[in-house]
Amino acid sequence: MLVFEDEDGREVLRAPLAEWLPEAHAVGILELKPMKCLDRTGLTDLAAALGIPVEESRSPLDGAPRQPAAASDRAPARVLHGDLPRWHSWIRGLGVFGWFIALVVAFAADVDWCLPVAAAALFSVPAADLVVRAGAWRRRRRDSRKFAEETLYTSVPMAGPESTPRFRRTASVRVLPRDVVITDTVGRERWIGRDGASGVARTVRLMSPGAREPLGVEFRDGRGEVRALLPWRDWFAGPQGQAAWQALVSALEVPAVDGGMRRPGRPNVDPEPWWTGHPLAADARMMSPLPAKEARSETSWHRTVIGGNELLLIPLLSMLLLTGLLSDSAPARLAGLLSALTIVSEWVPAAMKSLISRFHYDRADGNV
Repeated sequence: MLVFEDEDGREVLRAPLAEWLPEAHAVGILELKPMKCLDRTGLTDLAAALGIPVEESRSPLDGAPRQPAAASDRAPARVLHGDLPRWHSWIRGLGVFGWFIALVVAFAADVDWCLPVAAAALFSVPAADLVVRAGAWRRRRRDSRKFAEETLYTSVPMAGPESTPRFRRTASVRVLPRDVVITDTVGRERWIGRDGASGVARTVRLMSPGAREPLGVEFRDGRGEVRALLPWRDWFAGPQGQAAWQALVSALEVPAVDGGMRRPGRPNVDPEPWWTGHPLAADARMMSPLPAKEARSETSWHRTVIGGNELLLIPLLSMLLLTGLLSDSAPARLAGLLSALTIVSEWVPAAMKSLISRFHYDRADGNV
């Protein structure tokens, strides 16, 4: 956590470093010293440009300000990134709560019109998800347009059973005038600057100790820290891969050197990936084609955003009113119809995504 204080020591701004560290998902911030983590974010350069001294706290920082502000002062601002809009959480919470209250009233007071109210409240849960997912799809379509002065590089993997359409279509390196945008196999982006000490200043092609064959490519910043790791086999070992590598080096306009890669000594175990023991081993894994099951898990809306239990819980709750489709009562039939729509809204998108993954997107066909 980076805390900005005024002259009196009162907090005015909090910036969680994990929100600013491009490779936070690949390198646990607990493995980095606070100042090194601060350097990687570029906030050290920002503080120096503003003339603000930076100190490292010796004690853990809790949720409350270290020095309470006066009653007239505002609470310190927080620089946070929200993956979901706030209204989404409110609608989901009110939907489940409204379903429960309306259902209790319907059965306790025998009020038929409360049944469709309960079903409509529960339908708002998957409906809110669909609205957010539709907005995210539109943003992806908009953001997928080519940036001005952008140079795009996609993977050129070696032909083999590991190659999948998802990896070839999603993984990429985009070189912009001031940034390098690295996208992994599940579409997660990492923006690294090209200027300053925290920007990409050198590429290192890691070579195997014996055969001197390329293993991977490191992107290093001005301080010599590794910021990204691309497996050579999955990015430059295919047809025209060498040309793609030379073009990437030319676009980055930074020195490119060859370096050695030492493997941990474990001779009595099965062969492990060459990146075992590398600080960015997790990064290399995500910059490679993933097994179909793991790729579905990493891109699943319910498992990674909402929670896998919703896929069972919401349809199960909807089934309480689904029998209303067979009733002679108009409110009960309406409640049954809304319950059916709720089940369809939960299961159909998940089923379609799974089928597309199994039969196309994550099918290991080896075609390049």
